[in-house]
Amino acid sequence: MAQTTILGRIGQLVRANINAMLDSAEDPERMLDQLVRDFTNNIAEAEEAVAQTVGNLRLLEDDHREAQSAQVEWGDKARAAARKADEMRGAGNASEVDRFDGLAKIAIRRQISFEQQVQTFETQIEQQTALTDQLKDGLNKLRTKREELVQKRDELVSRAKMAAAQRQVQDAVREISVMDPTSELSRFEERIRRDEAMARGMQEVAASSLEEEFASLEDADTEAEVEARLAGLRTG
Repeated sequence: MAQTTILGRIGQLVRANINAMLDSAEDPERMLDQLVRDFTNNIAEAEEAVAQTVGNLRLLEDDHREAQSAQVEWGDKARAAARKADEMRGAGNASEVDRFDGLAKIAIRRQISFEQQVQTFETQIEQQTALTDQLKDGLNKLRTKREELVQKRDELVSRAKMAAAQRQVQDAVREISVMDPTSELSRFEERIRRDEAMARGMQEVAASSLEEEFASLEDADTEAEVEARLAGLRTG
């Protein structure tokens, strides 16, 4: 039956789709969303196959019940014809005995035919029930896998984005290592040192100018004291 292989075929299709997506995936989020959609579509196909199998099982059960009912009905007819034949036999009506015996035999043959149908249907129902249970179990597993995929989607997308960010950081680190900006920093540091030295030089120049002014003031005071003392000597 086609139903017996539907889940296996769907499983192969899902695996093929996953491998193709993983090989060509550029956008993890889109890939996972597409994978969820494919899983959903495959489950819908599996549900249709299982529904068909269940429908066939119900038809077999209906036919089984009808065969059982017909078996009982023809058994009743056989017993009725046999009783009627016995009545005709007691009445000495030989022709009617043969007729009702003939009807009883026909009814018995039909009863046997329906008994065989009942047995055939019972065997088919047993096989179809086992197949239906197998397909339902496989379908439930597919549904469980889909739920797991949906639950893992956000985690996988986050991990994929984190991995991409880490790759970008590593690329940036490699570029920085190749550029080696320390030489540029050394030049900048040297310029700052020259500016600092210039500031110290200007500070020292300013300080020496003040010292000279104070020194000239002290020299003027000293000369004034000398002149004062000289004037005192002259008057004495």
